[in-house]
This record gives sequence, structure tokens and C-alpha cells, in this order.
Amino acid sequence: MLDGVMLLWFILTAASLIFVSIDIWRTPEATVLKWGFIILTAFAGPLGAFFYVLGCREPLPGTHEQYVSATWRQVLGSAMHCAAGDGLGILAGAVLASLLDTSMAVDIAIEYVFGFGFGWAFFQAFAMRDMAGGNYIKSLKMTFIPELFSMNLLMVGMLLLSKFWMSAVDGAGNPAVPAFWFIMSMSLVAGFLFAYPMNWWLVTRGLKHGMMTVRQSPSATKDPPAMTSMPASPEGMEMPSMHEMQQGNGKASMGEGHTGSDMSHMSSEHEGHTGVGSGTKPSPAKIFAVGSLSVISFAVAVAIVLTLA
Repeated sequence: MLDGVMLLWFILTAASLIFVSIDIWRTPEATVLKWGFIILTAFAGPLGAFFYVLGCREPLPGTHEQYVSATWRQVLGSAMHCAAGDGLGILAGAVLASLLDTSMAVDIAIEYVFGFGFGWAFFQAFAMRDMAGGNYIKSLKMTFIPELFSMNLLMVGMLLLSKFWMSAVDGAGNPAVPAFWFIMSMSLVAGFLFAYPMNWWLVTRGLKHGMMTVRQSPSATKDPPAMTSMPASPEGMEMPSMHEMQQGNGKASMGEGHTGSDMSHMSSEHEGHTGVGSGTKPSPAKIFAVGSLSVISFAVAVAIVLTLA
């Protein structure tokens, strides 16, 4: 039964990946998020393609800004970015742990280090460094807290599903067996769902970016793409992290005809993105409380897995 389900899943995943990999380059989205959707679809198959079409794909020319303005779509982009970057690291860690034949505790530690390390150092800080004025160290500081909070919840969902499921299927812990990849794919989807509420909180408080819109300027043949909308941290957002990232070079606004490299120059008008991130700045106490909740949730999940799996 499981073999038939996996075969169907892998066929649908291949078709979905081909569709997204070709179609997404027509969507005026930031390059890092385009790759994020491709990576997510490689793991989540038709679900990844569904998230792309429903949450990011421009329905009609010139409507992307308005289409992605809904808060849930902003959060979808944020959670997808987390799941794609962290997921790659977690998968790499799981493969390495399997090859080393480590204990469950060491397995979890390797997955966490690889997931957080790749997600934070590359997929967040490096890929989004232009939002911090091109300063990678500054970008690392800006993205540490949102990455940590989101990663913890992603791992909760993945651990609770993957470790119990793999224990119940013979040979599923071997990367050479299709069941390994199927279970890890389903676990990443579970992690995405667990991380979504945390990303909602992070995006609406201006601590994390959401969907973006990148359009070619009239002089696109001479200049790089211009960022016409930065929806994750709309007007009025006071959080020093994303706000400072937007102000990277001291210039956040741009009018028609202005261009910039990738994300260095952001629009301060945030067309069609009212309401997202317009809440009051979280106090350090609230940030600490939410962070503590994410850490406790992860610790409980680890304890459950180590005790019962």
C-alpha cells in the first residue's frame, strides 16, 4: 500500500517540480523566494505547487503587488522561505546522521545544526544581505531571532512525524530507500504547518519578511531589476531589525525610473500591503516570551521523541 502511495507521490512531485521550475520565472518575485518555492516543491510535491499558485503566482499582469498583499500570503512566503532553507539543511543532516549510524539524540542534534546553520547563514542572512545594505554580518544579526523562532517550530513538526514514522517502517532510516525521502517530505510539510503560526507573528510584527515583488524597470536592458514592493515591513513598522534592513544604504524609497541591485533599494510606499506588519513594536519581554515558547516546544518534542520513538 505504502509503495503505491509513494510511487504516485513521486510522479506528482516530478510533474509539480517541472511546472514550478518553469513557470515561476515569469512571476515578479524575489529570486531567493523563487528558489524557495522550487525547493519546497521538490519536497512537498503537488502541495508545493498548490502553495505557489495560490500564494504567489501572478494571476494577471500587473497584479502581483495586490495579489500577495493579503497577510496569509505574506506569511506563506515567510514560512516557505524557512521550510526551504532549513529543510535542505535538515535533510542533509539526516542523511549524514544515517550514514554515521548515530544515536537518536545525536541524529536530532546534527539535523538541527545543519538546518539552522544553512537556513540562517545562507538562505536568510546571505540571500537577503542586500536588505541590510549588503552587510553580511549585520544581516546575520538581523535574521538570527526570526530564524531561531521559526526553526524551532519547524523542527517540532518534523521530529514528531519523521522519528515515529521511520521507527514504524522497516529500513526507512536508510537514505537509499524511497521511504526515507517520502517520510522526510511529509515531515517537512508538517514542519511547515507547525511553523506557520510563528511566522504569522513574526511577519505581522515586522520581524520577518513576507512575499515581495520585483519588476523590471523600463530601462531593464541596462539596469538590474528594481524592487517595487517590500511587503513584509510596511509603513509604520518600527522594529529595528527589518526596518534597518530596509534602510540598508540609508535610502529606502524609490520612484519610477529608479533602479537598484536586487533588494538594495526598497519601496517605502509598500503598494497594496497595508495591514501587514502595522502592529505595535513587540517589547523585549514579548520577544523573549515568544522565543522561550519556541525553545520549550522544541525541547518537549525532543523529549517525547527520545522517550517514545
